[in-house]
Amino acid sequence: MRRPLDVTTQVPFVDLVSLHAPIKSAILRDAEALLETAAFTNGPPVAEFERRFARYCGTAECVGVANGLDGLRLALLALGLEAGDEVIVPAETFVATFEAVTQAGGKPVVVDIDESDYTIDVDGVEAAVTRRTRFVLPVHLYGQLSDMRRLAALCARSGLTIVADAAQAHGATREGVGAAGLADAAAFSFYPGKTLGALGDAGAIVVSDAGVAERLRALREHGQTAKYRHEWEGWTSRLDTLQAIALLHKLPLLDGWNEQRREAARLYADALDGVGDLRLPALAFQSEHVWHLYVVRTADPEGLGSFLRERGIGTGRHYPQPPHLSPAYASLGHRDGAFPVAEAVSRECLSLPMFPGLDESRISVVVEAIREYFNG
Repeated sequence: MRRPLDVTTQVPFVDLVSLHAPIKSAILRDAEALLETAAFTNGPPVAEFERRFARYCGTAECVGVANGLDGLRLALLALGLEAGDEVIVPAETFVATFEAVTQAGGKPVVVDIDESDYTIDVDGVEAAVTRRTRFVLPVHLYGQLSDMRRLAALCARSGLTIVADAAQAHGATREGVGAAGLADAAAFSFYPGKTLGALGDAGAIVVSDAGVAERLRALREHGQTAKYRHEWEGWTSRLDTLQAIALLHKLPLLDGWNEQRREAARLYADALDGVGDLRLPALAFQSEHVWHLYVVRTADPEGLGSFLRERGIGTGRHYPQPPHLSPAYASLGHRDGAFPVAEAVSRECLSLPMFPGLDESRISVVVEAIREYFNG
């Protein structure tokens, strides 16, 4: 008979309250100053954040936008996607990756992920290229970068453009390449739960081509190159000033937060090795993973997740239905078994608590509960 843990000991899935506590007063002070200036759109903090984030990413330009989906969609359009162009995407990702392609007028061409790192299978990309392929959209899943060196070499040979979905990978590197490295553009989300999060929806695109950056700035604001001069059909997708203020306070803390995530991942890996049927996350060679999510695999993720939640431990499922099997993308014609690695990960995935400040004592609570579950 299973003995429940003390449910008064709770481990949240993510702890944003504690994360913001040290910078709360500084953010409120700058928010109050914003009320005095009323520079709510395109205020000076937006340009300042763009400058600092571009420098952090090692690119010449950063264009703030309203959310990560807009970042991906506008990057594809600014880099020349035309109706019917094929964009190669991985099968395991959040649905926004697919949405960006179809909303920009492209066609998602789905390939499987690599079992060794859960990012896009470069051999699968090569096999999927046709005369209509224009873009590859790798996803740096869970905080680990795709194999950008191999992918960039392939795209250079094939004349393809890379837009990286870096929504989960702020500060990650692999073989010395950063989240924006070797891509023609990289789009980030600053949704509050990301490794670098705002106080609501926000995003950015980083590029090194000034002409592309100029078009992105027009596309995010009704296609304007000057007030009431509309060169292109555009959107309302500005990064608002309040979000930029929060991001300016959080960016200097990002590397430290990422290191805390890495330490938590190391503690999990040591404590959970060989427990039950768990498959622990893969770590690629020379990868500085930032662990946006700590995703384990098990035969019954719903059962384990329910057991943990009953003991006050937060869990998540990312992403139990791969986009190619969703009703939204039934028109692509894929069925069960089309992409076996991605589909296995989707069936078996369970995300454990992961956030800066997740200390050894709380990880021990999670680990002991998992051991209890498998010990029956």
